[in-house]
Amino acid sequence: MTTMTITIERTPRTVQLGTATLQIEELSVSLPFSRKPCDLSELGGGKPSKVLVTETREMTTTEFDEFAANLLRSRDWLNGKGGTTQDGVLCVEVCAPGRPYLYVNPEGSNYGRYVSRLG
Repeated sequence: MTTMTITIERTPRTVQLGTATLQIEELSVSLPFSRKPCDLSELGGGKPSKVLVTETREMTTTEFDEFAANLLRSRDWLNGKGGTTQDGVLCVEVCAPGRPYLYVNPEGSNYGRYVSRLG
């Protein structure tokens, strides 16, 4: 088995959202987001958008697999996060060893309303 490493540049930025100032990291690539996917098999095909990472959620492989198998399930840690700006999509980055990176925009809700993957 061959292992491949991909490096995506991340640029620290400040985004003004109403009266709030957010410190984010902008990915150097745009990714397509799927609306209300049930699981990873339903990702892809949307219009690519700039990804603005507001926070990273690290998981075990078991936690990730459970999350990825049911993206529409309510999760307290997503509640009230995400959204879009003229600069891009505000996302929670979800990662686990040996799994793709997921970018989740709950659009203020508590589930994966818009999700993209890298890897």
